[in-house]
Amino acid sequence: MSPHDPLYSLYLEILRTELVPATGCTEPIAIAYAAAVVRQTLQALPDRVLVQASGNLIKNVKSVYVPNTDGQRGMEAAVAIGLIGGDASRELEVIASVEPTQKVQTAEYLARGVIAVEYLDSTHPFDLKLTVYKDDHSAMIHLQDSHTNIVELKKDGVDVLWSASDGKEPFELRDEKLLPTASCLLPYSHCGSQPTPLTDDAYDQLSVKAILDFAQSVDLAEVESIIQAQIDCNMAIAEEGLRNRYGANVGKTILNAYGDADVKVRARAYTAAGSDARMGGCNLPVVINSGSGNQGLTVSVPVIVYAKELNSSKEDLFRALILSNLTAIHIKSGMGRLSAYCGVVSAGCGAGAGIAYLHGGRYREIAHTVVNAIAILSGVVCDGAKASCAAKIASAVDVGILGFLMFQDEMQFRSGEGLVSAGIEATLHNIVRLGKDGMKETDKEIIQMMMERAQPNPDKGQ
Repeated sequence: MSPHDPLYSLYLEILRTELVPATGCTEPIAIAYAAAVVRQTLQALPDRVLVQASGNLIKNVKSVYVPNTDGQRGMEAAVAIGLIGGDASRELEVIASVEPTQKVQTAEYLARGVIAVEYLDSTHPFDLKLTVYKDDHSAMIHLQDSHTNIVELKKDGVDVLWSASDGKEPFELRDEKLLPTASCLLPYSHCGSQPTPLTDDAYDQLSVKAILDFAQSVDLAEVESIIQAQIDCNMAIAEEGLRNRYGANVGKTILNAYGDADVKVRARAYTAAGSDARMGGCNLPVVINSGSGNQGLTVSVPVIVYAKELNSSKEDLFRALILSNLTAIHIKSGMGRLSAYCGVVSAGCGAGAGIAYLHGGRYREIAHTVVNAIAILSGVVCDGAKASCAAKIASAVDVGILGFLMFQDEMQFRSGEGLVSAGIEATLHNIVRLGKDGMKETDKEIIQMMMERAQPNPDKGQ
C-alpha cells in the first residue's frame, strides 16, 4: 500500500485513535475521567453527585476493582476517586498518580453516601451523564459513544464546551506533554485533543486484505511509539499478574496445570494473567484496542509470546501486531464499543492472524485462521467486566491459535457451516450482524438480570 493511498492515512489514524494507554478497566476509568473534568468545571468538591449511566456501562463497572482505591469496586468508587484524585489531562490514565492521602479522602467521601446512581434509558450503549452540586452551583458532563468523547459540558446550566469554529476560546483539558509513566510513554498527540470518534464510514473501509497490505508496507517509524508502548505496557502487566495474586488467578492456574514448556500454554497464561491483574485493580497501564484493555491484551500478548518463541525480528513482530490490532478492530467496530458480544473473541481472532503472520502466513492463511477461529467461539456473551474475563480471554487466545493450527493441517470450516460464508468479509459481516442486531435482546436480558441481582431481596434477608 502506497503512503499516498487514502487508506494508508486512514489506517494510521485508526491505530492512533484506538491504541491508547489506560490504567484500569476502561468503563470505570471513563467515569473517573468524567468526574475529574466535572470537578474541574465546578471548581469545588461537590456535596452531591448524580450518575446516570446506560445499562452496558453499569454492566461493565459494577463488579470490577478500581485502581488506587484500596480495593473498592463499582460506580461510586470510580466517581469518588475521579473527583478527589483525578487528573483530567491524562484522560484514560486519569487516576494513575493518586497520592496516599487522596485514597484516604476517597474512602471518607464514599462513606458520606452522597453519590446516587440511576439507570439511563438510552439508545447509545455507551452513555453517561454526571451532574455535581455544591451550594447553589452545579456542573454536568455528558460522555457518549466512547470513553473520552464529551458531547456536553455545562456549569450552572451554561455550555462551557464548544468548538474553535465558534470563535470562542476552547475549553482546554490537557497540557502538551508526555504521559509520565515509566514503561508506557505516548505523546498526547497520539490520543487526540478532545477527540471526536472516527465515523462508522471510516471503519467500514477496513478489510483483511487491505489491513495485511498496510501491515506489510507501513513505514514502521510512523507507528513505532504506539506499538512499542503496547509491547512494554501489556507484557509488564501480564508479568505482574503472574507474580502476584489477582482475581481468580487464571493465568497462574493455567501455568500450574500445564507447565510453561508449550508456547500455546504460555500465550494463554500470560494474556489471562494480564487480565487477572487489570480486573483486580492493578494500576499498571494497558494499551487498549477497541476501547478495551482486555481486548488490547488479547490482540498483543499472544503475538509477543509467539514472536519470542520463534525468534522473530522486531520488524516482523511490529507488522504482526499491526495486523492483529487492525483485524480485531475490523471485527469489533461494526458491533459498537459495548454489546452482548464478548469483544475478546474478536481480539483472539486478531491474535490468531498475527500468529499466522509470524509463521509466514499471508492472506490465504490469515483469512482461514480468522474464519476458523470465529466459527468456533462466536456468540460468547459479555456479562460485564470482572475476574472471569481472564478465563474468557484464555479461551479466545486458544481458539485463535487453534484456528491457525487447523489451517496448517489443511482443515477448515466451509461456507454453509453455521455462520461461515464464502469469503472472510462475508463471514465477518454475519458475525457483526449477530453481535450488533441479533444479540440486542440478549443484551437487554443480561442487563436486567444483573440489575435485579443488585437489588436487596427482603424475602431472603438481604
